[in-house]
Amino acid sequence: MDAVDSVFDPLREFSKDSVRQVKRCHKPDRKEFTKVAFRTAIGFVVMGFVGFFVKLIFIPINNIIVGSG
Repeated sequence: MDAVDSVFDPLREFSKDSVRQVKRCHKPDRKEFTKVAFRTAIGFVVMGFVGFFVKLIFIPINNIIVGSG
């Protein structure tokens, strides 16, 4: 019986924690949603610019290394 408990105890604890988490969650109001959406959009733009500038820097370096031939 101890082997069965060692398998089901973590599952029971996980389910209790999951239920507790779902009960604490709430639907965001309009102000909170727009704040999160705005910050996410800023993150996308910043990461896009970082990727663009990295690509912009490494294309000439790659052409120098590989050669244009």
